[in-house]
Amino acid sequence: MILHQFIDYEMLRVVWWLLLGVLLIGFAVMDGFDLGTATLLPFVARSDVERRVVINAVGPVWEGNQVWLILGGGAIFAAWPPLYAVSFSGFYLAMFAILFALILRPVGFKYRSKRDSAAWRSAWDWALFIGGFVPALVMGVAVGNVLQGVPFRFGDDLRIYYEGTTLFELLNPFGLLAGLVSVAMLVMHGAAWLILKSEGPVAERARRWGSIAAIVTIALFALGGVWLWLGIDGYRIASEVTTTGASNPLRKTVEQAPGVWFENYGAHAWMTIAPALGFLGAAGGYAFMRARREIPALLSTSISILGIISTVGLSMFPFILPSSLDPRSSLTVWDASSSHLTLFIMLVVTVVFVPIIVAYTAWVYRVLWGKVDEKGIREGNGHAY
Repeated sequence: MILHQFIDYEMLRVVWWLLLGVLLIGFAVMDGFDLGTATLLPFVARSDVERRVVINAVGPVWEGNQVWLILGGGAIFAAWPPLYAVSFSGFYLAMFAILFALILRPVGFKYRSKRDSAAWRSAWDWALFIGGFVPALVMGVAVGNVLQGVPFRFGDDLRIYYEGTTLFELLNPFGLLAGLVSVAMLVMHGAAWLILKSEGPVAERARRWGSIAAIVTIALFALGGVWLWLGIDGYRIASEVTTTGASNPLRKTVEQAPGVWFENYGAHAWMTIAPALGFLGAAGGYAFMRARREIPALLSTSISILGIISTVGLSMFPFILPSSLDPRSSLTVWDASSSHLTLFIMLVVTVVFVPIIVAYTAWVYRVLWGKVDEKGIREGNGHAY
């Protein structure tokens, strides 16, 4: 018997759905505080030295954190090819905006302090702000649009047709709400990181803004749930489900109805843990920030991110990209994956290399542990940003 047949196709599809969620959550937690810190830059730092403290709080680690974004993109490409094809072509302009903003970040880090000019440094500070705020907003907007359904369909030959128009089409009210949830969540997380890595006025301002962001996260997350329940139709499979067949999205019937995105929680009560973690993590982040408990605050905001992202994934399961144009073209865990053998080989590679990445990342953070202060910036001998 071939080795990969010991793990059946259905189980591999579920495993890769879980792994995709893990990679996306890993990116949101690890690179999320970089984005949140950059978004906070104009608000928590007033002098040039304070701004350098903020920048150097994330400067040594942001590149390594982006590994999770690369892993997530690679997983979508290899494990879910139709999802990659539809999302990367349909959301092309949105992804271009994200990439443009992300490109500003390394350039800003490298060039900001090359000239001793207030105007020069201020321009790069705003570039770093854009590099944090825009990806956080647009990624949330994308999730909001996924929950509503994306305007694509498959022809009988499985050719993909995306019939969206412009980037502004994505900026619908619910999409913008989801984007604001993402911004508030990552600002909360970035503030927790700054409290851990800085001291003095920067840490105090981060505590203030982080507390506000935690409250806003709770409010907007709750509002999003109510809106999703009352005003957004969900998707359900209305025909027999084949979990081990070849990937062909057109072999099913899908219907839309209000409140469907909450059916999984009624059928599986344990799934309510996800939204509970979203709320409790944000509340814990607020409480620990106010109590000046640095590490518990960061752990709490990480738990909130875990809960909020998991809430979306569990609500939609088994859907991964619904189609508002032709519901039967919607992509699900059961009809949008790579082959059985491909998923197995990728799983083996993942089991080998992801622990290495995690171990190396943990070692780097251990080496770089400690606070960034103004004295260290002034005496950095050119090593600080």
